[in-house]
Amino acid sequence: MNPGSSFASSFRGRRVLITGGLGFIGSNLARKLAGLGARVTVLDSLIPEYGGHRRNLRGCERKVNVQIADVRDRHILPEMLRGQDFLFNLAGQTSHMDSMTDPETDLEINCRAQLTLLEACRRHNPGLRVVFASTRQIYGRPDYLPVDERHPLRPVDVNGINKLAGEEYHLLYSQVHGIASTVLRLTNTIGPRMRVKDARQTFVGVWIRQILEGRPIEVWGGGQLRDFTYVDDAVEAFLLAAAHPRAVGGVFNLGGVGRISLRELAETLVDVAGQGSFRVRRFPADRKKIDIGDYYSDFTRITATLGWRPRVGIRPALARTLAYYRKELPHYL
Repeated sequence: MNPGSSFASSFRGRRVLITGGLGFIGSNLARKLAGLGARVTVLDSLIPEYGGHRRNLRGCERKVNVQIADVRDRHILPEMLRGQDFLFNLAGQTSHMDSMTDPETDLEINCRAQLTLLEACRRHNPGLRVVFASTRQIYGRPDYLPVDERHPLRPVDVNGINKLAGEEYHLLYSQVHGIASTVLRLTNTIGPRMRVKDARQTFVGVWIRQILEGRPIEVWGGGQLRDFTYVDDAVEAFLLAAAHPRAVGGVFNLGGVGRISLRELAETLVDVAGQGSFRVRRFPADRKKIDIGDYYSDFTRITATLGWRPRVGIRPALARTLAYYRKELPHYL
């Protein structure tokens, strides 16, 4: 599949709903789809603790219909879903620590609301094409590396358990009720419009903020290996998953170009920024309990099935993200 030509034919004039569409990945996806000529609606609660931000759609507000509502509100879902051709389901609570201190809210958003959403699809738009944003967190501490889709699923926190349940609901409704769904397991997505206010979405956002504010980066541990997906690559995966018939009912890992330790990542960020410093400290006890150690993905399944592979390496990913926040940081604090 040639993304440049096929995406336009797949999405031009089609009706698309993106839950969590004012968030980091959702807004980048909305911008791309609007540029392809899709009729895009984004649904977002704009709860301050989560990733939604109106600034994320700056410049394309007239091309995207924004609805401020919560996916936990079952009464708004039928109206939102009727007539849609595609649903990109990115609404979620992403903080692992918040899931441990407030597990019931995580349950409501990442589990119960997902079932309610799928029931609304079954009742009001069973022909909808759905792509669900899952997470590598469901694997827990890896038995082997790189982690492929056959790896045992052993979440180490409440967030991972609830995301796994949401994932299983999508696969079940695809198999039993014909709600054609695909699951993407994301890993450490970074780029413009990610949350930098705190670490609820990604620690890299906090590092970007610290660098630009002239504060040293805090690296916990430092030896852990990770892979990082640039947001444009993640968006391409979502579009491929929605457009490709072979993706229906499938589960696919995303991944990044290579792997890097957290210490090396901090060194690279300081080098790319041309400023800043970092210090390594021991892992906080509360975080250590739910840390998964080394992790990087095997994404050969999505490459073989859909032709996706990450294109943007860590240095250009950091450079593009830094360039965005050098201009935009005050709007995201």
